[in-house]
Amino acid sequence: MERIDKYIPKEYLALRINYRRIILAELPVVKLTEHTLYGVPTKRISIDNHRYNLNTPAGENCMEIYKQRKLCEQELRCYEAIWEAHFTDEPLQECMPHNVNRLLRVSYNQQVVMNKAFFDSLKNDADTRHPKPSYYPFKGIFYRSAAERDIAVFLDDMGIPFKYEPEISLTGLNYTIHPDFVIYIEEIDTCIIIEHLGIKNSSDYIRDNKIKYGNYTGAGLISGVDFLFTHDTDNLPFDIRGLISALNNAIYQLLISDRSDAA
Repeated sequence: MERIDKYIPKEYLALRINYRRIILAELPVVKLTEHTLYGVPTKRISIDNHRYNLNTPAGENCMEIYKQRKLCEQELRCYEAIWEAHFTDEPLQECMPHNVNRLLRVSYNQQVVMNKAFFDSLKNDADTRHPKPSYYPFKGIFYRSAAERDIAVFLDDMGIPFKYEPEISLTGLNYTIHPDFVIYIEEIDTCIIIEHLGIKNSSDYIRDNKIKYGNYTGAGLISGVDFLFTHDTDNLPFDIRGLISALNNAIYQLLISDRSDAA
């Protein structure tokens, strides 16, 4: 976990802290101890005053909880250290995690919630229609541009799960689409689509992206909240800080929305 020197916007950082505090409050306290049995060092794990050997099903289950707590505690210490380095107040209370239940209309009479189940159903690197250059690799995937690879590196560095060019159905289309990125924000259990517009001075490309914008809004998504566009032009070169700002704004908009709002 090497994020202590990474910039995380205030609202998103507060959300990450609050989320992990809630997780730790809900997880049982698990202790791992070692004792000697017949002269042999043996580890046991305890939970709710019950002790188990590690090689039993109950012990293995407790070990998974133990690892989950340790990781969550490590992440919380890191995020709290970043917060204390920049701010004097407590993490923002309006940035409390909740499931936002964003809906994507995939056909005229069907909507799906863009939650973890939806994210897990997406196949990574699914667009095989057009060959990709071999210049921009990252963790076994070739990206179509340096900017797309930069986005992938940023998401990976921030610990944000993502799928690159997955296959998605949208209402009104008789074909599937492949957005550049679909990311999953665990703390609010929702997905956000990122499209990078990287071809310069192409009227066909501009027209296609106007159509793409209309397709997303026609499927019930909101620009700047459910889907984000990043750009790379001669006068407006791509900078990852622009994506960080846009992503933070989208997450904050979802956080302060009515919790019963599912559209």
